[in-house]
Amino acid sequence: MILSELLPFLKSIDAAPKKSLSQNFLIDPNIIDKIVQLADVRPGDSVLEIGPGPGALTMALLEKGAQVFAVEMDRAFAEHLHRLQNGSLKVFEEDFLKFRMEFLPKNIKVVANLPYHITTPILEKLFASSFSSIVIMVQKEVAVRMQAKPGTKDFGSLSLFVQFHSEIRNSFLVPPGCFYPKPKVDSTVIRLDAKPIPTTNPFHLIHPAFQHRRKMLSSTLSYPKEMIRQGLVEIGARPDARPETLSLNQWILLTRFLNKN
Repeated sequence: MILSELLPFLKSIDAAPKKSLSQNFLIDPNIIDKIVQLADVRPGDSVLEIGPGPGALTMALLEKGAQVFAVEMDRAFAEHLHRLQNGSLKVFEEDFLKFRMEFLPKNIKVVANLPYHITTPILEKLFASSFSSIVIMVQKEVAVRMQAKPGTKDFGSLSLFVQFHSEIRNSFLVPPGCFYPKPKVDSTVIRLDAKPIPTTNPFHLIHPAFQHRRKMLSSTLSYPKEMIRQGLVEIGARPDARPETLSLNQWILLTRFLNKN
């Protein structure tokens, strides 16, 4: 839906983008095509779309032959999504964070232009569900943090959280001019594929450690300092290591070491 189509549509339903819901609508058909292509949507696929708004992406998903489950909390848009109904669209007028995922097919593909202020809670909910892939639009800086490597300034608990639950695939940038209204930040579309989750969960160590990321792990974790230092050496890290220097696998190995001792 280009701008010359979006504006009359918004006027016809007496609606406008709501800043409180982080509503910035895509008006570039090329970006919509790239999102659908990145999601590898095929006929018969089940797709969850979060926050479809006016439905430009919804339309593209339906045209690919997907069964679309659209969760939209803004009543004005939820009601008018039914104009796209072709027998393959189910609309839920609901806050996604309260939505019951058990209504959906297993191993669903997720496609969403996320409200940037609640990106992490939405990811937490998606990672706790059954999905095959997640293609989401997020703020550029968030995507950089998701993909960051150990030892870099952007590497943190979000990097580890996303990489623990998913395999990061391709991504591409989306400039502000592709939206109405224009956001003040650049955006990135990123694909996350489901992967086997390690049996050892290290986040009871990761979260407190990154609250003091400039300090040595032996000073921040609630274990004897000498045990922490020994564990770090065992996993191939320096005994004075700081949180951002450990890879995900090293965090898992450190957790196993501490659990045994």
